Amino acid sequence: MSRPGPKIPPLSVTEAQRAVLEGWVRRRSTAQALALRSRIVLACAEGHSIAEVSRRLGIAPETVRTWRRRFLDRGLEGLCDEPRPGVPRKITDADIEKVIVKTLEETPKNATHWSTRSMAAATGMSQSTVSRIWRAFALAPHRSQAFKLSTDPLFIDKVRDVVGLYLDPPEKALVLCVDEKSQIQALDRSQPVLPMMPGVPERRSHDYVRAGTTTLFAALEVATGKVIGSLHRRHRAAEFKKFLTKLDREVPDDLEVHLILDNYATHKTPDIKRWLLAHPRFHLHFTPTSASWLNLVERWFAELTQKKLKRGVHRSVQALERDIRAWLTDWNEHPRPFVWTKTADEILDKVAAYCHRISDSGH
Repeated sequence: MSRPGPKIPPLSVTEAQRAVLEGWVRRRSTAQALALRSRIVLACAEGHSIAEVSRRLGIAPETVRTWRRRFLDRGLEGLCDEPRPGVPRKITDADIEKVIVKTLEETPKNATHWSTRSMAAATGMSQSTVSRIWRAFALAPHRSQAFKLSTDPLFIDKVRDVVGLYLDPPEKALVLCVDEKSQIQALDRSQPVLPMMPGVPERRSHDYVRAGTTTLFAALEVATGKVIGSLHRRHRAAEFKKFLTKLDREVPDDLEVHLILDNYATHKTPDIKRWLLAHPRFHLHFTPTSASWLNLVERWFAELTQKKLKRGVHRSVQALERDIRAWLTDWNEHPRPFVWTKTADEILDKVAAYCHRISDSGH
């Protein structure tokens, strides 16, 4: 017959300990490991054997013994994780605060911003320590961003007007986003473009030869994504008037025409105003000053630039204009509208919050 093992001491908990253990089990924010240890102790306190607790909780008997023994030795504190072994911490909270304050409130004598090396030299810490502190607090002194806020006194009214046309266009009317992409350069590379090969991207010479410029007048139809375009070598009110005449010719006579455009001077000359008086179905809606992002045609210009102009090679302005016309024709065969989703209130709230952040940081 096998000899019986040593008798284990009984485990009991006080009312205060039971309340804490049951709280750890119920609380959603409790770590799963601590909740399991609490269940082990509570089950053992009910008089269940190690084998029974092991079966009920689906864990190894040795795990039950370990946390039973830890609770008997140290009480509730025994259920918490012990400090992990390792090298003692050398960087104090004061050291971390020093780096953060210095980063945010000071600049080095010989530079506009800190680097990990200059901060390490100024604080006596290692470069890797400074880097870890910056990463932990999302500090990046080497990065900067530019911003521009509109000073238009009618900013709010214009935002509501333009966004209203996007989200709730008038009936029996056409909403067109109009602008000019001026100074489009016909660029010819000094050497032939080397084609892409496996493992090697397309390569082109850094230097180029300018062959002249052209200007694209474009009107993006908000509802369908179709674009009416016109190319001119100059960018004056006379060319804009010609473009308006083209729009009047191509848009059905029974439709009102609402044009969204910027505050460029060529859009407001006396000659343009006389033309508009003679064509009362045309209504102009101006975006706020320094707010070209509100005009959807700018998004279309980005498509044209990225997919055709940026890597294009043209030996003459005529070749450039042929490519733009071909791209425009292809676009209109399968137009894709850009859908505006932000309401005017959402835009204004975001701008207000941004202004508050800038104002607070300035103080």
